[in-house]
Formats: sequence, structure tokens, C-alpha cells
Amino acid sequence: MTVTPAAPATPASPGISTTPAPSASLAPLTERLAAGETYRPRTLDTLRIADKDLRLVLEGRRHLLFDGGMGTMLQAAGMAAGEVPELLNLMNPEVITRVHAAYVEAGSEVVTTNTFGANALKLGDAASVEDVFTAAVQAARAAHPRYVAADIGPIGALLRPLGTLSFDEAYALFAQQARVAEQAGADLIVIETMTDLLEVKAAVLAAKECTNLPIIATMTFEADGRTFLGTSPEIAAASLDALGVDALGINCSLGPKEIRPFAQRMLAVTNKPLIVQANAGLPRVENGQTVYDITPEDYAEAVGDIIADGAGIVGGCCGTTPAYIRLLAQKLGGHKPEPRSATHPFTCTSAQKLTTLDGRRIAVIGERINPTGKKKLQAALRAGDLAYIVGQGISQQEQGADVLDVNVGLPEIDEPAMMVRACEELQGSTLLPLQIDSTSPVAIEAAVRRYPGKPIINSVNGKRESMDAVLPIAAHYGCDIVALTLDEAGIPATAEARLQIAERIVKEAARYGIGRERILVDCLVMTASTNQHQVLDILRAVELCREHLGVRTSLGVSNVSFGLPARELLNATFLAAALGAGLDAAIMNPGSDRYMDVVRSFRVLNSEDEGSAAFIERYAGAPDPYKVADGHAEAPRTGGSANAMAEPATMNAAAASTTGGSAAEPGASSADANDTIRHLIITGRKGDMPAATRTALQKCDPMKLINECFIPALDEVGDRFDRGAFFLPQLMASAEAARAGFDTIRAVMPASELGDKGGIALATVKGDIHDIGKNIVRMLLENYGYVVFDLGRDVDPHAILDAVRERDLKLVGLSALMTTTVANMEETIKLLHREAPEVKIIVGGAVLTPEYAEQIGADFYAKDAAATARIVEDVLKE
Repeated sequence: MTVTPAAPATPASPGISTTPAPSASLAPLTERLAAGETYRPRTLDTLRIADKDLRLVLEGRRHLLFDGGMGTMLQAAGMAAGEVPELLNLMNPEVITRVHAAYVEAGSEVVTTNTFGANALKLGDAASVEDVFTAAVQAARAAHPRYVAADIGPIGALLRPLGTLSFDEAYALFAQQARVAEQAGADLIVIETMTDLLEVKAAVLAAKECTNLPIIATMTFEADGRTFLGTSPEIAAASLDALGVDALGINCSLGPKEIRPFAQRMLAVTNKPLIVQANAGLPRVENGQTVYDITPEDYAEAVGDIIADGAGIVGGCCGTTPAYIRLLAQKLGGHKPEPRSATHPFTCTSAQKLTTLDGRRIAVIGERINPTGKKKLQAALRAGDLAYIVGQGISQQEQGADVLDVNVGLPEIDEPAMMVRACEELQGSTLLPLQIDSTSPVAIEAAVRRYPGKPIINSVNGKRESMDAVLPIAAHYGCDIVALTLDEAGIPATAEARLQIAERIVKEAARYGIGRERILVDCLVMTASTNQHQVLDILRAVELCREHLGVRTSLGVSNVSFGLPARELLNATFLAAALGAGLDAAIMNPGSDRYMDVVRSFRVLNSEDEGSAAFIERYAGAPDPYKVADGHAEAPRTGGSANAMAEPATMNAAAASTTGGSAAEPGASSADANDTIRHLIITGRKGDMPAATRTALQKCDPMKLINECFIPALDEVGDRFDRGAFFLPQLMASAEAARAGFDTIRAVMPASELGDKGGIALATVKGDIHDIGKNIVRMLLENYGYVVFDLGRDVDPHAILDAVRERDLKLVGLSALMTTTVANMEETIKLLHREAPEVKIIVGGAVLTPEYAEQIGADFYAKDAAATARIVEDVLKE
């Protein structure tokens, strides 16, 4: 960890120590700072780097060649199908060393330990993490590589809110691996094949806080350019860069030609060294063996293009052998990376959405999740009613917000705990990045530590106490900051004085490694009723900060009208003036049509809205509320939805949520109640579903409600998922909302009347202990109303056959993640087709393709949970 006791003789840089970092303490950063420790920013100078050449690599001035696929080589060496590769470090280390040696002989400078799945959850009682990592590093060293990289792969379980594993539990698993890796003598830590941005953050923090080793982190993307959980290459790169990894990139899933565009997108948002380790194309079965369709020559040529684009570190993943690495070594011979020092724009992210401010794009930061002056929100916070908070977030997203400000501060509640809960629920239901708004450093740290992506901290100011408390948190957890132009003397009256405070914060942030591209300066809006002469100074301060500091700016727009009538009119006018002065991000209520009219109009004028497409879609044919005809204004609009073509249900429910009203009032008509339920399912608001369902049941037959409301809503969610408008978290949130409604119906209706939609058995095949995909499919199918018999993971083919016979099932779903276990999947399929020919079999998993599924005899291939649900519906309704 890079937090150390303050050195007595380093007065030149307040708040930053230059003393060596001791062993890590795992107490919260805020707790250690309060105890007198001083934050030491993580740089290459603080790391244990093996030699000067590795440092050149991490500086982006030298190439580095990794090895290829371990599993591919072990299969070729005769590893039995289903055998746990990591246990070979203990049982047969010689074969592991031979694999490493083959790659070293081919030119690999780095070999990656055979520890991809060596965490305590996966190993169970089979072996200890310490023993496996120690043996793995020894086996790697025996091959005499230049560097040994300790390999850390995914845990194999979903983190909350999708799964049951907490962030802290994941962190503990990764921390154990990281510590042992360093103790065993590894030179690097490689965190690879990640699909969940929250999981990779837990792993990176564990490596940062428990070791002094360089960290490389990679994520794996599917053909649509998103990870399994919806993270894009840009989001991954921006988040991992800010978090402080030393190199980042892509591995697995696809071949080098398919990966190249994703690598280019990463290069566009980071200057960190980029690593690419592609697969040797798509797998297929040939003579009982898994083979890949890209030759070493074609692979090397395609990777050569990626190197030319700017990738500094390359190697191979599934299907690549020493023959591939040998040709890559020839490609790299004598070649040096081109310097990369581009200036990148301000970005903040959730796990699925990137918001960029580049001097032309502007953003709306939704202000409604703040208890100040909001009695209903205050009551919800005191009652722990997160459904209300989620409703506020969803409404603001629908109304056009780009970021959600989240403030849950009330004196009588546990703010850190509530902030974590609120952020977790919002991340599971909305796509938007969050701005963590609190005066409590403890609450800020609790939230940003567990945040998947790159959040904004609101705020830090020019007071020494504030900078010393907040900047270490932002630096350590990879956050942006809102910098308020006030200090010990208060809020200055002039634009120049505001600029001076902003400059002071920018310089101090730089000491922590926080560049100006991660700073929003807020020049603090004063009310025109009491500080009228300062209003123009505020606008000029915005101009000065952009011009002299090169930072982006934000303002809380509504403050200007406090104490005056016609507040929306004054706020909208001030907003237009501020945007003209260069404001980048307005903190405002997106539910105000007047405010959003200004924003949409300005996006046309500043060319952000190319071709005025969004403006035309919103306003073409719509009444003008400001036009006076025959002495009367035209009918006002309602709802504030971002989409002019939004269905009335969406508009009405959004408006109800924004005002704090119930989504389904007792007196609502049947159509209104059904529309409300449809909206709640689509937006994943499970907390509001029981009450809405009970209201609907007063007007509607239960089965009609299910068939005409629940199922069509879930189908629409599936369609949005297929189109890339929704991602897995939103899909699962909608399924959970539907289940809350189904449970309400079951409570008042006999099960016999609900009918039986049929059953399906699910299993991860023998030898494979990865069950994330299977578990997601189970949850979705259960929420559609199917009976699911989950047989678990590492399931013997005969156990699956027994389950089919005992329960008279017509459908089985099989999952496999590893190429080494696809043979067991094929064996299971053959057994079921022979002994239970009436059974249909669906297969899925990261290593499968439609062609691969057909080759091993499956009846259906499902690329994801939504596709599985459609297949199950088609099969079981026959």
C-alpha cells in the first residue's frame, strides 16, 4: 500500500510523503489518514520493478512479449478432460515447466503462472492458494524466463448486485492471491479475462494495497464490443487508467483482427501501455481435439497491425502455441513503440456508460437525489426505502440526465452505509455514471471503493483540510473531482480570485497524479437576489478557468434564483448564459422541460447534436409551450422524457416518480395500472412492484395480467438487450422486478391456477467449476415462471441423465467455460441423445460458437441468458 507515516524531513510537498512504503495496512484510507499517515501516490518509483528494461516497458518505450495459451499446451500434453489445471503445479510441476520452457525458447520474455483459477473459492479443499502459487512460481522460474507474471483470473462468482458475493469478499480472495504471488517471487501481477468492471477493480485494489509489484489488467470483449456485463473498451481503459494500473488491455474471446478495433478504441483514451493477447480465432472439434482456425502466420500478421497501432505488449491466449509466439518475436525484433502522449478529454463512467466532456459536448448532472428541501426523499432515507431513490435515478435518466448526483446526507442516518446501498441499487438499475456528493470523506471512500467505473467526487475545495482529505481518495480510487472555488477565506467575490483558488487545487491535485482532465471546476453560483453583481463574475470565472487552466467546469444552476419569483425562467436564462460562457456540466433538475429545452437547443448551436437529429426528433410536430395564440399559451408538455416518442406509460410513470408519487395509485384504471407495471418491469424497479401489482389485481384477472403485461414487458426488455440498449445488469433488474410481481400474484392465487410452464435442468459440465452464466440463466428463467432444476457445477453426465428421468424433463441446459471441458459437454450430449432421445439440449459458454455447438451435437446454441429464455419458451410451449 502506498500510505506511509509522514516523513519528518519532507516539508516541500504537504500531504505527500517520499518515504519508502511499508507493508500494507487494510484499514480504510480515511481511517489511516486520520491516524496521521500521509498518502504517497503510486508511481513507477514506488514499485518493485525487476530491471531497467521492464521499467522502459511500463514507460511505453520498449516492447514486451508474453507467452501463449497454457490450457492449449496442457491439452496437447495429455491433460485429462476436466482435470483442474492449477493442481498440476503440485502434482506434476515438470509438465508446467516444460510448457513455460517452450515459450521461453520461442522468445517469450514473460511467462504467466498456471494460476488462472487458483483462488480459495475455486480451489476449495483441494489445495491452498499459498501452495499452488508458490509451486506455480517455482515451476515458471525453472524455465528461466526473464520475468514471471503471477496470473489472477476471475473468481467465478457474480458480485452484488447481480450475485451474492460482496465486494469485500472478492477483495479478500484477490488479496490472498496477490500477497502470495509477491512472496513467491513474481515480477508482475497480471489480472486477466475479466468481464466485470467491479471485479477487476477489487483485484486491482488488492494488488495495489497488498504488493509493490507492477499491475497489468485486461478485460475480455465479445463481438459486439462489450464485455459480458456491458463494459466497452473505452470505459475499461478510462477506468483502469485512473485506477492506477501500469498497463491495460484485452485478452481472450476473439481473434486479433476482431480485437484490433477494440484496441484502437482503448488507445484513443489512455496513454498507458496497451497489452493485447488474442485467441487463435474460433474453436472447433477435429478428431476429438479442440483446434483453432488462425494459423501462426496469419496471427502474427494481424498482431503486427495492432503493434503498428501502438500496442506495446503482446502475446497470445487460447489456441496460441510457441509457434505463434516465435513469429511475434520476429515481428518485435528491433521495433520500438511510438511515443504516446495525447491529451484526453474529461470522462466519467459507470460500468456501461461513458460521459465525455471535450469542450463541445455538454452534460446534465441530475440533482434530484439530494435530501435538502425534499421531505419525501428525507422520509425515504430514514425508512431505508431505496426503491424511492432508484425511482428518482431512473426518472432522471429518462428525462435526459448524463450523470446522477447522489447525496444521502442526513444527521440521523448512517451515511456511509446508506451511500454504499444507494449507489449499488442505482448501478443495478440505471446506466448513468454517479457523482458521489458528500461532506464526509468516510462516506465518499465507502462509495467510490465499491464503484464499478470512474465516478466523480463532489467535492473538494481550496481549504488545506479539504484537499488533504479528499485528494488521496480520488487518487487512490481513480475518481474525477469537482473543485469548488472557496477556501479558508470563504467564496471570493471576483472572477480572478475564483481562478486563483481553482489554480491552487489543480496544482495540488497534480501532486497526487490527478491531471486536469479529471477536474470539474465549480465557480459557485450565488443567488441574484443578494449577490446580483457577482452573477457576471461567475460567468467570467468559468471563461477564465477554461482558458487559463484547461479544465472543464460545472455549476449548480438553480442557486441563482433563490428567493426570487419565476425561478425556472431565471434559471433557464442563466443556464443559457453559462453555456455560452463555456459551462460543460450543469447540475440541474432534468425533469424541468424549460431547462432541457435550453440544453437541447444549445446542443444544436454548438454542433454536438449532429444534423440537429435529436432536436428534430424531440420537437418536430410538438406544440411550442412558449408560443401564444389567441392570448393563450399552448398546452404544456409533461414528464420531461428525453424521447419525444416515448410511450405514455413511460412519461406518466416518470412524472409520478419524479414528484415522489406512487407509481400506481389505488384509483387508477386497469390500463393505467398495467402501463405502470410495464414501466416498472422495463426499468427494473422491484421495490415498487408489489404495491403496483396489488393495485392492478383489483382491476384485472391475474392470468391476463401475466400474459398481457408481465410477459410482453419481459419480451421488450429482451429486445432492448439484443439491440444493445440494455445490458446484463438491466436485464436482471427487470427480471427481479417481474419476480416481485409474480410473487405478489402467487400470494393471492392458488398455484394450480397459475399453471405449469414446464421445467428445465441446468448444469455446468463435469470438470468445469465456472457457473456464472448458468446462474444468470437460472435467475432469468425462474423470473419468467419456469421451474429450474439447478444441478450445480462439475456435474457427471449420468447425474444429468438421472435428473431428466426422475423429473421427466424435456429440456436441458449445459454450460462450459473452458476448452478443456467441452469434451465432457460432448460426452453428456451423446449420453442424453442415446438414453433420452426426446430431450432437447441447449449449450452456452464463452468457448462455444454456433458452429462448435453443432459439431458436438447440441440442439440449440444460446449466446446469452436472453437467448436461452427465448429458446426455452419455443421448446416448452410446443
